Amino acid sequence: MEHRRILASVSVLSNNATSPAPAIAPGADQIDPAQVAASHQMDPRLNALVPGFDAPFFQAGLAGYSDAAMRIVARRHGCPFCVTEALLDRTLLAGGRGFAKADLGELHHNVPGGVEDHPLAGQIMGSDPDEMAAAADKMVRRNADRAAGASFQAIDVNLACPVKKIKNKARGGHWLCDPIRAIDILKAVRDIVPANIPVTVKIRRGSDDSAQAERNFFTLFDGAYDVGCAWTTVHCRTVVQRYVGPSRWTFLRDLVRRRPDRIVFGSGDIWSAPDIFRMIQYTGVRAVSVARGCIGNPWIFRQARDMLAGLPPTPPTIAQQRCALEEHFALSVAVNGEHKARYLMRKFGIRFAQHHPFAEHVRVRFIKVQSIADWRAVLDEWYTTEDGAATDSCAPRPALSHA
Repeated sequence: MEHRRILASVSVLSNNATSPAPAIAPGADQIDPAQVAASHQMDPRLNALVPGFDAPFFQAGLAGYSDAAMRIVARRHGCPFCVTEALLDRTLLAGGRGFAKADLGELHHNVPGGVEDHPLAGQIMGSDPDEMAAAADKMVRRNADRAAGASFQAIDVNLACPVKKIKNKARGGHWLCDPIRAIDILKAVRDIVPANIPVTVKIRRGSDDSAQAERNFFTLFDGAYDVGCAWTTVHCRTVVQRYVGPSRWTFLRDLVRRRPDRIVFGSGDIWSAPDIFRMIQYTGVRAVSVARGCIGNPWIFRQARDMLAGLPPTPPTIAQQRCALEEHFALSVAVNGEHKARYLMRKFGIRFAQHHPFAEHVRVRFIKVQSIADWRAVLDEWYTTEDGAATDSCAPRPALSHA
């Protein structure tokens, strides 16, 4: 049952989502991302709001992927800030039990993964202001256990994901059709979360492409800041689009021009480190959310850091790829247990394979993995350097202390 569920998540990601392609951004191809990166000045408000948020990019919450293991691998490659996958308010309030049909993240995926897993935003989604407030309160109460590293540095309210409605109740991106009630949720969360912890919002550019959808967007967007939200992360697709078709960077560019005083982050069609800086230059956003482009590609963050330092974004060597795969597997075992980790790492291996010189061969081998021995056999067959060394760059790492 477990491996069928995991394979289904891979199928959903591949069959219901557009393959990597450029966004709608006329003229963006003329931007020199290296020049943008080398001259970039970080908005000081970000580090003031979330200490440690010191680069203009971060890892988005990714359903079925961004557990503590994936987040820590990203951090070890230069990611300054991460968001958990969305957790339904009722799941959190019920302690993770009795809501198997929620089709959202499991509770333990959202728990901070020890001292390395910071700064971290806990993302929540729901239908009722009181329940959302209670869920947010439960998340921030973990901050009392700082010795175990169990703290969230921000609470992110998901008003973007195109999930199904439950019992005719809105959640996620469906709130874009009812912006006034969505603002009630944001106000309830902001009122209960301590003032020193930012409340942020993930939102799409509209429910669809209609004029009414755009009006609803601006009602909700402006209302979020009016009730005290620190920033919005705006995904450049509509709810109706889900993950199909190009995103519209033109929408983000026009939004930032209309609301220049707001802290706005961008999301959509970020497939490489240069894309991060193209979006920043083209739209004016203060930071970029890296979503599908970082699955099996933690090097995107190291490459972006290199570009900020004026260095070219070099691809990972075979040794570096094996190092990342082994680290990810060890962390996944610590988070999920060995039985579940072997299936999780199969789907991650499929995505990691895209960086290998023989990508299709490696991808097919990962698809066939049924055991830990199979998984290690792929590494020994395809991730060994010509001189026979397994890796020359994977120094020992501290074990994950899962809180």
